[in-house]
Amino acid sequence: MAEQTARITSVEREGLVFDVLDAGPLDGEPILLLHGFPERATSWRLVAPQLHAAGYRTIAMDQRGYAPRARPSRRRDYRVSLLAQDAVAVIDAVAGPSGAVHVVGHDWGAIVAWALAQHHADRVRTLTAVSVPHPGAFLSSLVRSGQLLKSWYMLAFQLPILPETLLGRVRAASDRQLRHAGMTRADVERVRTEIIDAGALTHALGWYRALPFNDPRDMRTRVGVPTTLVWSDEDVALARWGAEHTVRWVDAPYRFVELNGVSHWIPTQAPDALVEAILDRVRTAS
Repeated sequence: MAEQTARITSVEREGLVFDVLDAGPLDGEPILLLHGFPERATSWRLVAPQLHAAGYRTIAMDQRGYAPRARPSRRRDYRVSLLAQDAVAVIDAVAGPSGAVHVVGHDWGAIVAWALAQHHADRVRTLTAVSVPHPGAFLSSLVRSGQLLKSWYMLAFQLPILPETLLGRVRAASDRQLRHAGMTRADVERVRTEIIDAGALTHALGWYRALPFNDPRDMRTRVGVPTTLVWSDEDVALARWGAEHTVRWVDAPYRFVELNGVSHWIPTQAPDALVEAILDRVRTAS
């Protein structure tokens, strides 16, 4: 891969423009960081500097619906296959049309990261999925564990208008829900500033509303790249069963890292432990 001489600030694909936070040594191996809901690239602010100190370059993108210039209006425009293609466009910009990068994704970003490893494996050197198990394990967990009860909000988000009203306009209710999920007060305020006040909420909810348009068969594709899953035992959204059974879906070196006493928001609440897991994985590819 040719050495980069300039920072990447945005990437365009099919008329959509994705803002990018490109930092760390330009000649370092690139690590693509994919945020989840309801956060943006800044969710990696405690992780990225530690990766830079270890010699790696980080590329944190604002994904579809979050980047102000990448907010299509139709539900079907937020299918996972399209989200993965957005990430491939960023990989192209960083590593060239045939290059590969390390990929780290949290929450919905982990789903995109899994999709990259499933369907664009030649572009992924290693995968570190944070919080969310392999999609095939997740589907099985809906009938094999209490995951369906934990995923009630995914059905609620299918409703029009009401989720935006509760999350965007009824401040006490939305703050209470995010706090219940384990967010700190500071991160709740960040969600209000970067998502709600910035006009991204409806588009971010589009990821959930596009679920009926995804092909379930795509979710059951196995993964053949070196993979680590980082899961925390106080996650209110993801049950243990899917995390423990992800190993069955990975045909490559695999590690399961369980963090004790940590909520769903691992990148901001346990950045040191997450960085350790990421570095342990990416260094296996050196």
